[in-house]
Amino acid sequence: MDVEEYIARLEQVLGEARPVPLSSTVMVHREEMARLLGQLREALPVQLRQSRWVLRERDELLAQAARESERLIADARAEQGRLIDEAEVARSARREADRVLAQAREHARALRVEAEEDVDAKLANLEGLLQRMLTLVEVGREELGEASGEIAIPEAGPSGEPKQLFDHEAGVRRLPLDRT
Repeated sequence: MDVEEYIARLEQVLGEARPVPLSSTVMVHREEMARLLGQLREALPVQLRQSRWVLRERDELLAQAARESERLIADARAEQGRLIDEAEVARSARREADRVLAQAREHARALRVEAEEDVDAKLANLEGLLQRMLTLVEVGREELGEASGEIAIPEAGPSGEPKQLFDHEAGVRRLPLDRT
């Protein structure tokens, strides 16, 4: 029996005890009460040890739960800090990437402008050179015309191309002259 059963049995014995006439007291069997109290006394240490063990286990479980919750909170705070740091690093990286991209676009635009100016200058030089060559050709033709009379420009052949002014096989320049 456990402690509660012993207490219930004691209450039952008191309840069944015979009253003393003209008094509020009752008569109980001393031996039965002593036996029940002895059994109760023997059961109490076992029950007390068990309850102390249960309380100790409960305290250990509560302490372990508190340690675990503190560890989880610390881990959560560390993770929160890491995520905040990662987010800040990502924002910083985006800002740096935007800055580098803008700088690269500006550099590409400057290179394009510089290349266009360089090509324009080279084309202007070529135009000047071609103008001088054209002038030299005109002067040469005029001098040639003055020295040999009038030079007739060859007419186009049947295919629409001018007649040959240079014989490639002989390596001789042939200018048809019309001296009439």
